[in-house]
Amino acid sequence: MPKKIAFVLGNGTSRKPIKLEELKKHGTVYGCNALYREFVPDHLVCVDTKMIIEINDVGYQHKYRVWSNSNKLTERTPGIQILKPNKGWSSGPTAMLLASQHDHSEIYILGFDYVGLGESQEFVNNIYAGTKNYKKIHDRATYYGNWTRQTMMCANTYPRTKYIRVIPNTNSFIPDHLKDLQNLTHMHIEIFCKNFGLTMR
Repeated sequence: MPKKIAFVLGNGTSRKPIKLEELKKHGTVYGCNALYREFVPDHLVCVDTKMIIEINDVGYQHKYRVWSNSNKLTERTPGIQILKPNKGWSSGPTAMLLASQHDHSEIYILGFDYVGLGESQEFVNNIYAGTKNYKKIHDRATYYGNWTRQTMMCANTYPRTKYIRVIPNTNSFIPDHLKDLQNLTHMHIEIFCKNFGLTMR
């Protein structure tokens, strides 16, 4: 049986070298929030209220598949697909969970950087920092603890699923929560691109 592959795109800056349009010929693509501004994934996950409003303002969910939690806003926003169960997680781990629910055997997670930018990792690490509904470029980075715990919980819930986190290099940050998972490994971005025949920007 052939592998059922998915790519889950967080919005950390480490995924910048990837030409996202090339991923679709290799598997199903899941993305988060403002990704829709530059690229249409197969599934867009958005649990942030401000982003749901933005997406609805442009009518994106009437053309493409958008997922969110059930709440007063999404209940009155036609076209939004409701996530079950409602974990209350951040968008990245939620997208990872959705891909797992869709029975993908191999899931690559990109842009799951967790830590901030700068010499002391103090600045927000997000491709869309400084744009509408996001922190400013020099705002403080959000603590990554919840993100790593949610990633770990997802991997533990689906022990037969193979997760591969794509990282920039050998010195990339690996959270403690992810170090001992039997079904989650780390792959350098150059090797990832070579394996799938992707062009790096």
